[in-house]
Amino acid sequence: MEKRFTWKKGAAAAASLTLIGGLLAACGGNGDNGGAASGSLAPSVGGSQAATDGEPIELSLFINHSWYPINQWVGPIADEITKRTGVKLKVNVATDEKQLPLAIASGDLPDLIFSSSELDRLSNPDISYAWDELIAQYAPDFQIDPTRIAINTVDDGHFYTVRNAFATQEEWDASKYALGNDGNPGVAVREDILQELGNPQVETLDDFVALLEAVKSKHPDMIPLVLDINWTEAYFQAQFGVTPADLWHEQDGQVQLGIGDPRILDYYRFMNELYRKGLILAENFAYANDQIDDQYATSGKAFAHMHTVSIADRDNLALEKTSETFRFKQLPTKLSPDALRINDGVGFSGVFITKNNKHPEESIKLMQFLASDEGKKLTMFGIEGEHWTWNEEGYPNLKYNPADTDFVTKNGIKWWYLYSDAIVEGLWGYVPGTQTTQALIETKEITQYKPELGLIQVKADTEERTIKTKIEELIKNERVKIILSDSPEQVEKNYNAMLDNARKIGLDRLNAWANEEYAKKKVLFK
Repeated sequence: MEKRFTWKKGAAAAASLTLIGGLLAACGGNGDNGGAASGSLAPSVGGSQAATDGEPIELSLFINHSWYPINQWVGPIADEITKRTGVKLKVNVATDEKQLPLAIASGDLPDLIFSSSELDRLSNPDISYAWDELIAQYAPDFQIDPTRIAINTVDDGHFYTVRNAFATQEEWDASKYALGNDGNPGVAVREDILQELGNPQVETLDDFVALLEAVKSKHPDMIPLVLDINWTEAYFQAQFGVTPADLWHEQDGQVQLGIGDPRILDYYRFMNELYRKGLILAENFAYANDQIDDQYATSGKAFAHMHTVSIADRDNLALEKTSETFRFKQLPTKLSPDALRINDGVGFSGVFITKNNKHPEESIKLMQFLASDEGKKLTMFGIEGEHWTWNEEGYPNLKYNPADTDFVTKNGIKWWYLYSDAIVEGLWGYVPGTQTTQALIETKEITQYKPELGLIQVKADTEERTIKTKIEELIKNERVKIILSDSPEQVEKNYNAMLDNARKIGLDRLNAWANEEYAKKKVLFK
């Protein structure tokens, strides 16, 4: 997938390129992330606040996601969690990806860290408490299933976190209404123009290309297809059944980076065809932020809008607040017999309880509450009775629109999923009658779950990490050049040059290492 669990539209702000510093110094009060404590993730004054006279304990939390939409422990969900656990959080959100590595190196860390990166560095007894040891000492009734323990256990035999947003194949199969999340690609088109053109059926990629060509002919001043800058490839990659170039691809029991999958060249040829026909613009790949595509779509300057499965519902929600009368329709998730989505997720982010934390007991019990059925539903759905009621068929009847990011963010719904699972998150996405739900149903039908691929993770300060980082940078620099080639022949030439350079960097060596890791990880799922 291109950018997992990204939720922009009033939520995911682009990462700032500001100087590193002053992290948790500004977590309280107005939530401003200013300050000057370089390489520090610790609060500006003292440590965590101990409970006195029944007052809640305050723990400092660093969220290592610069796009995170919430930076204060406020709202009904936060209040309810504090009421249930006696813990409140002093929150700081990262401004860039450099802060956490610097803080780890300096040892100046907060009480809790929520992160999807630097997991191997944080899974260190000198830096973090092992969850299994805290559970044995303070919460022996905290039960975690063996699969989650297995995929989060590191080489020393301990696990230092449990990543959220994970479910086993069996859990997915057992839950009819648990769908994927908004981190799946989708495309929406203008309904009025679709009707103007005779409401042609769009059931194949050829149908879609023909539709875009008709729009270009009828409305030459309109952009046929605008792409979110973070989702320029995922929808069409799914149609070709190819893995992104920088992720692991498995075929016939062998693993390699997607850059080497021969089918990816067909995908690049298709994208290049869209470009050479003027159906997508070169400038789209250089947009400065992820709001520009929204502006084109909702202002009427673009016909089709590519982002995630909720894009039609979200665009329509935005249009309801304007004088525009046109609306968007979500296209089918599957436009090709080869359509395939690989879910290699072993979870998104996990909470680490650092050795600077003076309240490890309260911290692991906070995780225990959030991991409970009650805690997961509170976090993901909201307060029962106020925000949702339970449908006897097995899903929540939400009293709000989950596509309304302003309401969701204001109330803190979803965003305190410091421990959650993909099933509860998937149930949150089930809203009968919405275009998003239909797109998620279609996505689930073409999804294969291979979490063992997600466990092939290069570790910090290793040759494999160096090789993979260099190849990822190569792909980042060359993929747009391939898509914007002048001819089909140039596409192949540019792709082959990228692949040759990846091999010079060490692609074959990296793939060999990955297959050894894959063999070890597969046994965890038998």
